[in-house]
Amino acid sequence: MAKELINPKDVHEPTWPYAHAVKTGNTIYISAQLPLDPEGKLVGPGDPAAQAEQVFRNLQNVLKAAGASMEDVVKLTTYLLDFEYRPAVMEARNRFFGNHRAPSILAVVNDLPVEGALVEVDGIAVVDN
Repeated sequence: MAKELINPKDVHEPTWPYAHAVKTGNTIYISAQLPLDPEGKLVGPGDPAAQAEQVFRNLQNVLKAAGASMEDVVKLTTYLLDFEYRPAVMEARNRFFGNHRAPSILAVVNDLPVEGALVEVDGIAVVDN
């Protein structure tokens, strides 16, 4: 089965040798999205709400480039540096996902791959062919 690498122009260049997503058949595997703007600069230092907004915007842009939307997401994993960030992150998530409720995992971790990042989200989406 063919695999298409997805690296949209409105999302920062990958920070390491990876693709923002891979589409194979009708499934899209989305790399963990960080709170980086299109130029690769950290958004909202110290502000989990601003960072979550950017993370979900990046996720949305990757999905759009793959021919999908937030409603096509079938699984999310959210990584937080502190459980206290959860309300701010959930508020942003709810704005982007509306009534769509994808199965999800929430993990509190010790570190994230970009200095100053407080939140990171990855996922899987399935689209109709």
